[in-house]
Amino acid sequence: MTTMSKTDMQHLIAKRVAAELEGPCVVNLGIGIPTLVAEYMNAADIYMHTENGLLGVTDVEEVDIDPNLVNAGKLPVGEAIGASYFNSSDSFAMIRGGHVDVAILGALQVDQTGVIANWAVPGKNIMGVGGAMDLLVGAKKVFVTMSHTSKDGSSKLLKKCIYPITSTRSVDMIFTELAVFEVVDKQLRLVELMPGVTIEEVKAKTEADFLS
Repeated sequence: MTTMSKTDMQHLIAKRVAAELEGPCVVNLGIGIPTLVAEYMNAADIYMHTENGLLGVTDVEEVDIDPNLVNAGKLPVGEAIGASYFNSSDSFAMIRGGHVDVAILGALQVDQTGVIANWAVPGKNIMGVGGAMDLLVGAKKVFVTMSHTSKDGSSKLLKKCIYPITSTRSVDMIFTELAVFEVVDKQLRLVELMPGVTIEEVKAKTEADFLS
């Protein structure tokens, strides 16, 4: 695989995730790579949700930024025509009530059954758990975006998560710069190689067992 910058890698993943979305649907974007997915969504019937209280999230030009209008990651956002506001408790009621069709989350690790860890690194400060636990329980589908390996080259797709897990629910799909996996009956199944990637490279960089 040709070496690419971190930014290019993140955009490659985000663009591939966006291609998986079909409207009409309500989509919640997590922090990190998921926020980039919005740049590649063109369908008018995909409605962006943020758990701090806005349905109808859009991008915003710098000159139009309202410091009081941010997403759950504290990034400035815009509001689509017809957008609606609500308090945080109502927003989480929407999530827990099954009204979010797709949650797109980042992850630190994922195991071979599709269980993820994305909220704490042992020995480091915890800044905030966020809504990932609720989204994993309440969203109809959960997509995960992540780099395939850590900075030291070790796999992030493990036989079992080392970090504290976020939920016992398995996610539905995993997107990395190397491959796309589905989770079927608590098993990882390789469904697509990213451009320029070989199956040998994926096998060499994946600790988790997967079907191909």
